Amino acid sequence: MKSAQTPTFRFGKHPPKVDYRTLRLTTYLKSSLAAPPASFDVLAQVYKNLGICDPAVLFPMDGNDKLGDCTIAALAHAITTYKGMVGKKVIMPVSAAEKLYFHLTGGVDSGMNELDVLNYWRQNSVDGEEILAYATINPKNHTHVMQAIQMFGGVYLGFQVQENAQQEFQNGQPWTPGPLTNDGHAVYAVAYDASGLTVLTWGSTQKATWAWWDECVDEAYAILPQDAEKSGFSTGFNFAQLKADLGDVAS
Repeated sequence: MKSAQTPTFRFGKHPPKVDYRTLRLTTYLKSSLAAPPASFDVLAQVYKNLGICDPAVLFPMDGNDKLGDCTIAALAHAITTYKGMVGKKVIMPVSAAEKLYFHLTGGVDSGMNELDVLNYWRQNSVDGEEILAYATINPKNHTHVMQAIQMFGGVYLGFQVQENAQQEFQNGQPWTPGPLTNDGHAVYAVAYDASGLTVLTWGSTQKATWAWWDECVDEAYAILPQDAEKSGFSTGFNFAQLKADLGDVAS
């Protein structure tokens, strides 16, 4: 069980927003890139580097128990993850996450779409952290999902919520397919194996099956941090082409 009490969980991701200018991960994967390993867990490296293995400490609720700010909470968890990959402890304060959320929504608790959050981060520093870019991933391409987790420390994703999502979370059970609701949720995926994935949400980790992924996930993105060109990140990614394409988009 996740908790002896009955906590409150919120959703808040809007349906996917499509922009033809959005870069695609597949464009920048070199033909020499090796197939991803059968399993990979980013958190193992983060926990070792930081000497902390409590997800509630590293990846807190970030207001998502009372606000529909899951898109911002997932962003905060991405920052902690990829900074942890290079041995730096960076945890966005809850107050900063909530402030950013209300800044982007115009002061109302309306939820957000992921593309607007990523576009803002591409153009602005968030809690002192900047990114090189982000690129969309075809959710049906499991290989690219796994490669993004391995290379860049995770996948920023959104899904249409199944009816049993909160119950399975509270019971410590993996997310599985079920009747879909009208709610959307944003999380950050940090591990995978043959049985499924592990995501960060609501101050904890959550397992999910690949069947759940195929049924519920409606958008996924690789976030390329500024550290991505340094040792410890990808060697099979075409950064030169990415930078050229970013220049074209900007112009």
